[in-house]
Amino acid sequence: MKEFALPIRFGIATSGCLIAYFLILSLFDAHTNVFYSLFNAVITGFGIYEAIKILKGKDEKGFNYGKGFVTGMVTGGVATFIFTLFFALYSTELNVGFLEKLSAQWANDYQSFEAIVFATVFIMGFATTLVLTLTFMQLFKKSNNLRNK
Repeated sequence: MKEFALPIRFGIATSGCLIAYFLILSLFDAHTNVFYSLFNAVITGFGIYEAIKILKGKDEKGFNYGKGFVTGMVTGGVATFIFTLFFALYSTELNVGFLEKLSAQWANDYQSFEAIVFATVFIMGFATTLVLTLTFMQLFKKSNNLRNK
């Protein structure tokens, strides 16, 4: 469990940033424009990158691809899970008309739209996590290239 403390901490912090960004967008009534959610990848990527970087800095010799990959996936997974829970709470309890407003722009059938939105938020979060973790591990992995002396 100790090896998961760092990515869980970063996942919680990342989810806090995602929630804050969403709430800031809602102040300007821009949270129904799904294109603003593209910035979520930047926020999630920063959290994953920093978690892997700090893990590697703490244990340079013991760091390997597997540890970095797990750190990135746990960080993004925790952030995605918490943000999805927040999003479900926000759209069903705090701002009841949010999904109706969103569905008016993007869908005709509101009943199936609600489940699709929650699934999309969750799946996009994990897809972003996977892609960014694989990308960042290319930066942090140990090279097996031979160098000419």
